[in-house]
Amino acid sequence: MDDFLITLTVMATIYGVIHLLVRRKERMALIEKGQDASILAPSRNIRPSLTYGLLLAGIGLGTICGNILFSTGAMHEEPAYFSMIFLFGGVALLLNYFLQHQRAPKQ
Repeated sequence: MDDFLITLTVMATIYGVIHLLVRRKERMALIEKGQDASILAPSRNIRPSLTYGLLLAGIGLGTICGNILFSTGAMHEEPAYFSMIFLFGGVALLLNYFLQHQRAPKQ
């Protein structure tokens, strides 16, 4: 398990450095052409607290439902917890998507 985490950390670090270098080159090219580099700004996520709140609430509900499934004997422990956490976490992210696009200003 430790080897996996070390490999994951090294790969994430390499990806991050390359990503930053490419972004810097893109911004420098835009500045040299006289254009504004604000077009490279990240996409608008106007309510990140809503996203995190719904995700954590979904994970909490998934944990509770997984515990209920395990306690009643309907499923084994690991599949019950993992399936419910992913199911409710995904539903929470879908709910967040629809809520944010409903409130987004029309262009």
